[in-house]
Order: sequence, then structure tokens, then C-alpha cells
Amino acid sequence: MRNVQKWSWVVAVAGFLFGFDTVVISGANAPIRELWQTSAWFHGTFIMSMALWGTVLGSLFGGKPMDRWGRKPTLLLIGILFTVSAIGSALAWDPYSFSFFRFIGGVGVGASSVAAPAYISEISTAKNRGRLVALYQFNLVFGILIAFLSNYFLSGVAGAWDWRLMLGVEALPALVYTWMVVAVPESPRWLAAKKGDRIAALAVLQDLCDDPLEAQSTLDAICKDADATAAKPAVPLFSRTFRFPLLLAFLLAMFNQLSGINFILYYAPEILENAGFASSESLLSSVSLGGINLLFTFVGLYFIDRIGRKKLMYIGSVGYILSLCMVSYAFYVGASPMFTLTFILMFIASHAMGQGAVIWVFISEIFPNAVRGAGQSWGTGTHWVFAALITLLGPVVMESFPEGWPIFVFFAACMVLQLLFTHWIMPETKGKSLEELQHELNR
Repeated sequence: MRNVQKWSWVVAVAGFLFGFDTVVISGANAPIRELWQTSAWFHGTFIMSMALWGTVLGSLFGGKPMDRWGRKPTLLLIGILFTVSAIGSALAWDPYSFSFFRFIGGVGVGASSVAAPAYISEISTAKNRGRLVALYQFNLVFGILIAFLSNYFLSGVAGAWDWRLMLGVEALPALVYTWMVVAVPESPRWLAAKKGDRIAALAVLQDLCDDPLEAQSTLDAICKDADATAAKPAVPLFSRTFRFPLLLAFLLAMFNQLSGINFILYYAPEILENAGFASSESLLSSVSLGGINLLFTFVGLYFIDRIGRKKLMYIGSVGYILSLCMVSYAFYVGASPMFTLTFILMFIASHAMGQGAVIWVFISEIFPNAVRGAGQSWGTGTHWVFAALITLLGPVVMESFPEGWPIFVFFAACMVLQLLFTHWIMPETKGKSLEELQHELNR
């Protein structure tokens, strides 16, 4: 199992780039708007949310190269996209070129949210799949923390070029990731089920499994499933056969963004300034958001294979509702900045051990091998469409509701609906193989 751990960690570095790329813009937000004197609508549509529209494209179409060329070539392409985006964004000469390179990085983020969890789920076992796929989320929040820290320490280093350094430094981890992913093998499930190369699939499984008999039995299960699928007429993803996993992926991804997580991460400095922090204090306080996110992601990692996905969603949903209500109350009565920050941190903790730990694991589990790439694209595409819409509307909404509290009331109401979804609709997937889940969810 040592190779499973090693390759999972390597691929999960894509999550680090995802987190870093998503949040690094928060430090460049105000300087860019001041430099190019853009309106709130233009700033939200092009500067802040263009990367997220790239994630929509990358996530919706990321499943196609995965299924056609394989998981590994797609993971390599992701590293190249991140590198080009970081360098291009740092050297951008106007808001349009900046938006273009941010869009390229967004395509990398979207594709990584499809390819990396799918790859890790396909090389892991039922016992450790949740923890290993959640490494992607761990690296994601680690990337968020490093982005906040990087923005803080680079602030004031190069004057008007601060924001260019903040964005350009991402090229270093992007190049390291691209170099490391060259060494990982192709997914054995893709080799056996998509390419039909069962000899190569067995060779990879023998590197993954401690027991040669376990490798052979795993291959037999994959081939049995692939043969049964091939014996039937091809079924498109959007059909009655897959309606339940499609519904699950859509609702989970939608609620992930209707919690307000991206709104808070993208606009953390502005939100904290509105709460009463000075500009320099808001950047430093943003680092605390990344620290709490990382700490409670460890909690989610520890429990996801022990108590399961559904219980973590219960805990996270209740935490969301309480914290969002209290943040709304804090803005309504004009509470002290530390009071507001305390409940924003509680919100981040609830997300990290709930939705944050569960979403990429759950979506990577619920679709069959034959349509996993397309199904992963559906779930992550839904996530990114809502993320882009919320981020696009962020500046306009904050200008329309300067008092702040109605925004958090809306997010709290959405989390009440998530709690109902968790209780009535969401199944538990802990401890079941991908092939077992396929038969359960598609009946």
C-alpha cells in the first residue's frame, strides 16, 4: 500500500494548486481594481470570476480527455495550464490579458477537480478511499493557507508590483507538480475498463497491492464489471439508469457553494474590513481563515472513513447554520470585529470537516467506471457554475447590501435545505467498493 499513499499524495498536489490559485486573487483584488479603475460589475465579471468560468469549462469537459487519453495525460496537462496561468497573470498588461490568463488557470482548476479525485479513488481500496481522496481537499486548504500567507508576506515587498509577485509565485509549485506526476502510473481501472489492456492493469495493481492474490481479485472484479457493461447497449450518462447519482452530485455540489464558502474566501479582506478590521489587519486575519481550514480538514480526514460521509455532513450542516446566523447577527448589531471573526472561523471549521472533506470523495464514488469521467464532470461542473455565479455577483451584492447581514441570512437558509438533503436523500458510501456502490446506486 506504500505506492498507493505515494501516488495519491503526488496527484493530490493538484489540490494545492487549486487552493492557491483560487484564493491568491484575494490579495491582488484591491490593487488591480485601483490600477485599472474598473466598475464593480466589470471587476466581478472579468477580474474576479473569469478564473471560475474557466473552472466551469475545465470541469465540464475534463472528463473527455480522462476517458479518451487516460487519467495521467490529463493530470500532466493540468500542471502545464497552472504554470502558463501563473506566469501570464503576473505579466498581464491590461484587464483583458489578465482575465485571459486567469481563465487558463481556471481551466486547470476545473480539470483537476475532475481528474485528481477520480484517479485517487481508482487506485485506492474501500477501506482507505475516503481518506486518500480527501488528501486532495487537504492539499486544497493547505494551498489556501499558503496563498494567504504568501499574500501577507509579499505585501509591501515590491510596491506596485506586489500583486504580480503574489500571482507569479504559483509557477514554482506548478512546475514541481508537473515533474512529479510524470512518475505516477496510469489508473488500472482506466487501463482495464476503457483501454482494454488488462495485462498493464494487473501490473499496476501488483504495485498497488501487498498481496498478488488481492491484485488479481481486484482485476477480476473490474473486468467482470467491464464485461457486463460491454454486453449491454451503451447507456448515456443523462438517462434514467444514472438519475440518482446525477441528482446526488448536483445537490451536493450546489449546496457546497450556497454555503457561501467561496464568497467568504474570495472577499475575505473586504468582509473583515466591513467587520471593523483595518486593511493590514484584514490580510493577517485572512491567514487565520486558512489556518482553521487546514486544522479542521485534518479532523475531516480522520473521521471520513471512521464515521462516514453522512455524519460529517450532519455535523457540518449544523455548524454552518449556527455560524452563519451568528455572523449575520454580528453585522446586524455592529458587534466587535473579534466577535464577527470568531463565527466566521466557526463557519470555516464547519465547512472543512463537513462539505469540504466530503464533496470530492463522494462525487468520485457514486458513478460507475463506465461513466465516471463524465459523471465527475457533471458534479464538479455544477459546483463551479454556482461558484462562478456567486463570485461574479459578489461585488454587486456587497454594494447592494453594505450592512452585510442579509447575505449571511440567505446562506444560512440554504444550509437548512442542505441538512434536509443529508437526512432524507444522501446515502452512506463508507466501506464499499466502487463496484458495490455502482450496483446499489443504479438500481
